[in-house]
Amino acid sequence: MGPRSDLFDELRVVMAGGELDLLTVPAFARDLEDARHGSGRLLLIVDLRGVTFMDGSVLDPLCAARKDCHERLGWLRVVHHLRAAGLVFRAAGLQDCFPRYATTQDAWHDVRADHASADRAP
Repeated sequence: MGPRSDLFDELRVVMAGGELDLLTVPAFARDLEDARHGSGRLLLIVDLRGVTFMDGSVLDPLCAARKDCHERLGWLRVVHHLRAAGLVFRAAGLQDCFPRYATTQDAWHDVRADHASADRAP
């Protein structure tokens, strides 16, 4: 895990891997906080493609990060492919807050996974 801010000054990318549960979420939450340092507009992409397991303990830090981004006139977008991630967001009623993006480029361009696959169909 760890924040990466190599695209633009106001865009930050946080990548996570392995399991995200009660034991590992505190480190993930710190990475999200570190990525939000400074002031001004904040665009944050959270890349969960390396995550092998995820439970509801990720929701508090993700919601806090999303709120901070929106208050700073930015956004937070989540990249994932794990079915469990979608189930966690859906069970909490947050699938509209955290729609799925297939890649960081899709997240940057706001091309949601369901739209991207429809656009790429022959």
